[in-house]
Amino acid sequence: MVVLPSAPLLTTTTCLLFLSSLVSSHTVITYPGQRGNNLHTFGNVSDTNGLGETTLGRNDTNPYGTYPYGMQWMYPCGGMPSTKNRTLWPVGGGAVGFQPGWFNGHASAFLYINLGDGTLPENFSMIMQPVFEITGPQNTIYPGSICLPHVSLPVNYTAVIGHNATIQVIELAQHGAALYNCVDITFADPKDVPEVNESNCANTSNIGFELVFSTESLTSGAQVLIGPLSWGLASLPLAAMTLWALL
Repeated sequence: MVVLPSAPLLTTTTCLLFLSSLVSSHTVITYPGQRGNNLHTFGNVSDTNGLGETTLGRNDTNPYGTYPYGMQWMYPCGGMPSTKNRTLWPVGGGAVGFQPGWFNGHASAFLYINLGDGTLPENFSMIMQPVFEITGPQNTIYPGSICLPHVSLPVNYTAVIGHNATIQVIELAQHGAALYNCVDITFADPKDVPEVNESNCANTSNIGFELVFSTESLTSGAQVLIGPLSWGLASLPLAAMTLWALL
């Protein structure tokens, strides 16, 4: 992937991956898991005076509070706190699977996968998977899932067996808002991690995949655009290229 400074954002379709039929406005991490169910909307905007959330309404049946716009809009992990129930994940990188939408509204989206280091990450600025675009067949709900069989660790990051971290998946909707979801992991020897197969991380049909790249200007298109078009498949992130492996 090439990103040039001060460049307008462009997308080019390099291949259609038959992955899933569901791109909408909410995301569920199906592998290696997620912090919890945050597909909830609590209260209304008058309860929060226009804020995205408050602790109002928190009780035994609603431990989270009031989220009039929905929990998943809240950075960094969709309103969910860290959990002690961590999932083992390979120390050299591994699979990430998700269902990119559970509600109507968004037939395309940009996806980001980041890493937060430690038990309680101070930030999620380490990029695991550069941005890519997915496009769905329509703006209504369809079941389905995407599996990236191998998502690499961030550049210059070295994982240690037994160390904790959090994987963050962000879905950027058509109208610009971001949906957040996380899974808390502990790095482990690959032999101690359950095998990834179609039962726990599957690709289904009808999602399109598009590269996201940038160029400085249209006047330099002959020099800039020819390059990306010729190296398009070769420069796809490893995780995206290996999507075919589980089809």
